Amino acid sequence: MTAKKRINILQFICHDLGRELGCYGNEAIASPNIDALAARGVLFRQHYAAATPCSPARVCQMTGMYCHSAGLMGLTNRGWDTPVERQTIIDYLNAAGYETYHFGLQHERKDGSANRYKHELGGPASVQEATSRLMEFLSSDAAKAGPWYANIGTGEVHLPFDRAHYTFADPEKVKVPPYLPDNADVRLELARFHGAIRFMDDWIGRLVEALQRTGLAENTLLIFTTDHGAAFPRAKSTLYDPGIGTALVMLPPESMGIGPRVCDELISNIDVTPTLLEMIGEEIPAAVQGRSFWPLLAGEKYERRGEIFSEKNFHDCYDPMRCVRTERYKYIRSFEHDKVRNMAMPQDIRRSIASNELRADALAPRPPEELYDLQTDPAEENNLAGEAALKNVRDDLAGRLERWMRETNDFLPGPMPTPPPEQPLDPFGVKTEKC
Repeated sequence: MTAKKRINILQFICHDLGRELGCYGNEAIASPNIDALAARGVLFRQHYAAATPCSPARVCQMTGMYCHSAGLMGLTNRGWDTPVERQTIIDYLNAAGYETYHFGLQHERKDGSANRYKHELGGPASVQEATSRLMEFLSSDAAKAGPWYANIGTGEVHLPFDRAHYTFADPEKVKVPPYLPDNADVRLELARFHGAIRFMDDWIGRLVEALQRTGLAENTLLIFTTDHGAAFPRAKSTLYDPGIGTALVMLPPESMGIGPRVCDELISNIDVTPTLLEMIGEEIPAAVQGRSFWPLLAGEKYERRGEIFSEKNFHDCYDPMRCVRTERYKYIRSFEHDKVRNMAMPQDIRRSIASNELRADALAPRPPEELYDLQTDPAEENNLAGEAALKNVRDDLAGRLERWMRETNDFLPGPMPTPPPEQPLDPFGVKTEKC
C-alpha cells in the first residue's frame, strides 16, 4: 500500500496517563470510548516515550528527535525552551500545504506561537473546554476543506484529581499496580485518578461522535496518545516502564484499508513524526532520528526495532539518566547517582496522598546501573546489574547505550547544561520546590 492521500490528522494528547486504560489490560478503569477506538483501530502495546518529563517527551514526538538532540532539557514552565530554529511536524506539514491548528494545552515551547501553527487557538486546557472548541472547528467550512492537522492538548489527567465534576471510582475496586504500596491513601488517589480518566474518556466519545456527524471521520486519522507515565511514585519522571510506557491508539479512516490490529513491536514516540510524513507521501528530513512504522501499518516489509532509548535530564532538579530497553531486558544508567536520591519525584507527586507512605526503596541510595529481566521481573524490582551470569547482557546493553549517546551527540557524560532561572509557578499554579 502506498500512502499519498492527504488525509486530515487529528491528534489528542493528554497529560500523565501512561497506559492506564481498559484496552491496556486495567479492567478496573472505565474507558469505554478509548477502548472502542482501540478495538476499531490500531493499538500499540509497546509504545514508549523517548523522555520522561512532560515538555521533553512531547518535543521528542513533535520533532522526531531525542530531546538532547532537539535542545530541550527540561520543562518549559521552568524556563527551558525548544530552540526557535528546531523544526517540528508543524513546520513539515505547513510546508506540505496543510492547515495546522492547535487547541488547548501546549507544553513544547515557552511561547505557543513559536510552534508555528497556522491557527493557534489555544484557550483553556481543560478537556471539556478544549474539546468543545475543537468540535466547533469540525463543523466549519475550513474543516470540510482540508487537508488539516489539528493538535489538542488537555490538562487531564494531571494531578490534582479532585475536580468536583469527576466521578471517583470505588477505592476498594481499584487495581493497585505492583510498583505502589497497597494502602488506603494509594487506593483513594487511584480512585480519583480513575475518575479523571472517566471524565476524559467521555469527551473522547463526544469528539468521535462529532467526527462522524460532520462526515470528517471518512477522511481523518485520529490519534490518541499521552506524554509519559501516570503521576504516581515510581512512574512519572522515572525510566521504569510505568514512567516511559505510553498509550498510542490510531484510528485510520476506512479508505486507508488498515483494519483493526494490535501491534506488539517496540515503538518510540520519536517514530510518530516520520510515520505521518511517509503516510502522506512526504520525504523524511535528515534531522529526524525516529523510524517510520508506516510499513507496519501498510502491510509492507518492516524491520522491527531491536531496542528503544529514553532519557531524563531535568524535572524539578538535575537528574540525568539514560536507558535502553529491548523486548526482554532494560539497562538504566544514572549519572548523578551519588547526588540524587533513588526517586526524585516531581512536586505534584510529592504533594499527593499517594506519596504519604512510600516504598522503602524510594529514599534509598540510587545504584549507578540497573539491569532488569522484564520477562521474569516485569515490575523491575530485582536489579541484576551485578550478576555474573548476566555480564554479557549487561555489557551488550551498556555498549548499545554508549553508542547511541555518541551517535546522537549526547552531552553526557559531561558537565550539566546551564539551567534557566526557575519560573515561580507551573502550568497548574503550583509553586516550585527543590528536590
